[in-house]
Amino acid sequence: MKAPVIKGNIIDRIVSYVNPIAGARRLRARLGLADFSASGYNYFGSGKQSMLGAFASPNSAQVDTGTNISPMRASSRDMYMNAPIATGALKRCRTNIVGYGLSVQARIDRGILGMSDDEAEKWEQKTEREFNFWANSKNCDASRTQNFFDLQRLVIMSKMLSGDCFALPVYKARPGWPYELCFKILEADMVSNPLYSVDSDAIAGGVKLSGDGEPEGYWISKTHPGGLTPSFTWDYVPAYNSAGRRNVYHIFERDRPGQVRGVPLLAPVIESLKMITRLSESELMAAVVTSFFTAFIKSSSGADIMADGLPASAKVTDPTDTSKLTYEMAPGSIIGLAEGEDVTMADPKRPNGAFEPFFQAIVKAIGSAIEIPAELLLLNFTASYSASRAALLEAWKFFNTERAWMATESCAPCYEEWLSEAVMKGFIDAPGFFSSERLRAAWSGSAWSGPGQGQLDPVRETTAMVMKITNNLSTHSKEVASIDGDSWDSMILQRSRENKVVESHGLKPIVAGAAVPSEEDDDTETDDEKTVPADNKPVPPEEENE
Repeated sequence: MKAPVIKGNIIDRIVSYVNPIAGARRLRARLGLADFSASGYNYFGSGKQSMLGAFASPNSAQVDTGTNISPMRASSRDMYMNAPIATGALKRCRTNIVGYGLSVQARIDRGILGMSDDEAEKWEQKTEREFNFWANSKNCDASRTQNFFDLQRLVIMSKMLSGDCFALPVYKARPGWPYELCFKILEADMVSNPLYSVDSDAIAGGVKLSGDGEPEGYWISKTHPGGLTPSFTWDYVPAYNSAGRRNVYHIFERDRPGQVRGVPLLAPVIESLKMITRLSESELMAAVVTSFFTAFIKSSSGADIMADGLPASAKVTDPTDTSKLTYEMAPGSIIGLAEGEDVTMADPKRPNGAFEPFFQAIVKAIGSAIEIPAELLLLNFTASYSASRAALLEAWKFFNTERAWMATESCAPCYEEWLSEAVMKGFIDAPGFFSSERLRAAWSGSAWSGPGQGQLDPVRETTAMVMKITNNLSTHSKEVASIDGDSWDSMILQRSRENKVVESHGLKPIVAGAAVPSEEDDDTETDDEKTVPADNKPVPPEEENE
């Protein structure tokens, strides 16, 4: 890189003439500034021509997110309600991350608890049945409108739309119901600073913080601030009760140290979503206008020749008052104009051939930002099998990550809270559960499974699964879960019962592996494997038939 040339201005020359040492210091300072702006990384405000007009401030996470969080949430929800791409993106996430709900699989620590495999499996099966009894009832919801699996969908959608949400364990005694535990889900807006005061280091986004940034409590509004009857009253709820159990579950993902509240999934692409939605609406309206064929008749008297034959949308409001004449285009309509009036039609030249490539490019950029491939966003799998599978595999990296987060931050704590009540009431036997945190963790271990990825080519992929299991590269449980999220244990039990029924009717049970075709039997062509003759010449029809 060529060294910068430093030329002093008239003040530098005067200073150098009066005090050469001070003048040299001034020139060295200018040289340092020149070197700093001409080397290293490029950045906003560096003075380079390409960076003119671009500025950024080194703000904390709370300043960047907390001061703008309310309009961000409102914009995100508006996009979900009115932008098809945003609606599809969030629903696609909810369907693939949670789907019909994540199911619990009890996984106690057998070594710490000193239990044999048979004892542990019996305990786990009993606990799973008891938990599902509670989870399948709407009594687990404080509003008594959803079961536990519905609440999972509500939580993940609220978290994506608003950035975070809150779950409060509430205990209600209900006639005829053995459990008191239920959960109350709060939207993000319900937690805010009292009287909407400005954030500080002690309280931000309605969260009271300790000196280390640990949440000590939450200020919860009596009613939703955007509801029918906004309230200016807040209740303070400590983060933990006297026994060290959580009073509030704050469900959000932290991207930066010091971040107190979550950011909506659509936050980075709100501008792109709004522009692509406006473009789509404009193109649609232009196509609709182009499809209309409207004739205008001019007469010297200005009479409305076809007034009685016009559709309601094209008629004037008051034919006697020309100042209130209204004209609207309608399919196949004929409209008479007043004296001296003329119509100039704009030619929208639709359909626009450049719209779809541009739309696809923007959707790809949006999908890249939220980790969902464009093929999945649009449900448009027109590429080859390999390309479609690669897109799905990449998407499932994101879905599985979010599912693991959901299980850790939401499902597992709720399960532990339920297990505490079940043990306390004697429904589940867990010695030492309340005597030690280590023992409680050993009893509370769990795994969560949900809908599987599915298969694009069942024959190919099932054959690959069998090969992986045969060569000890995978397990039955993992492969069965990847298909439809089912449990291998329950599937085997069901197969066993089915085979017994088959045998009881004098039929032979299905032989294991009989349904898996051999490579010779699989002559299905895919986009990646097209049958081409060795000489690359087309096969004559008569030979092909033979």
